[in-house]
Amino acid sequence: MRSEDRKPNELRSFTIETGILKNSDGSCLVKFGNTHVICSANLNDKCPPWLRGSGSGWLTAEYGMLPGSTNERMRRESVIGRQSGRTQEIQRLIGRSLRASIDLNKIGERQILIDCDVIQADGGTRTASVTGGWIAMKLCIDLMLKKKIIRINPIIEQVAAISCGIVSNNTLLDLDYNEDSNASTDANFVLTKSGKIIEIQSTAEGKTFSKEEFDSMFNFARNGIDEIIKFQSEILK
Repeated sequence: MRSEDRKPNELRSFTIETGILKNSDGSCLVKFGNTHVICSANLNDKCPPWLRGSGSGWLTAEYGMLPGSTNERMRRESVIGRQSGRTQEIQRLIGRSLRASIDLNKIGERQILIDCDVIQADGGTRTASVTGGWIAMKLCIDLMLKKKIIRINPIIEQVAAISCGIVSNNTLLDLDYNEDSNASTDANFVLTKSGKIIEIQSTAEGKTFSKEEFDSMFNFARNGIDEIIKFQSEILK
C-alpha cells in the first residue's frame, strides 16, 4: 500500500506557502507528503565575471539538507569541508531547470540566487526544489518588475518537476523514500507548462526497462506536472 493510500498515478498531498522569509526577495515552503523544502530567491546586482559587459544576467542555485532532515543526523557539509557529489549534481539540476524558463538577457547584468534547503526528506527533494525554486524565482522577478529594476518580464514558461519509477513491475508517480529505495527504475522529470522537456534523469537501478515502461512513466509525470503547475498558478494569482 502506498503512503496516503494513493493510486499509482496519484501525487502525494502537496502545498506551497509563499512569503515565509521576510528578508528574501522571493520565498516559499513546498511540501510533498513528508518532504519539506524551503526555497528562496535573492537578487544580486553583480553578475559573474565572465558575463560582465555582455548585457546578460545569470541564475544559479544552491541545495542543502539540514542535519535533522533524515532519520539519522547528517553532518553539515560545511563541517566536512566539501560538498558531496550528490549535492553538486542536484543544485546544478535546479539551476539548469530554472535558467531554461527565463530570458537571462532581460534581467540585465544581475544574478538571481536560488537557495533550496531541505528541512525534512522523504524522497523527491530535488523535484520539490525545482518546483519551489521556480515559485521563489517568480516572486523575485515580480518584485523586480514592481520596483522597475527591469521593465520586461523575462519569464518564458512555467516549470515544475516530479519523480516517477517502477516498483515491483508497477509504474508509480511521486515516489516516497521507501518506494524510491525499492525501485528497479528511478526517474525525475522537469517539464514546462506546455509539456516541453527541460531534463529527464532516468536510471535502471536493478534491471533494464522498456520503451513502453518509459512512456508510462512519462505520461504519469506529465499529468502530475500539469496538476502541480495548475496549483502554482492558483497560489500566484
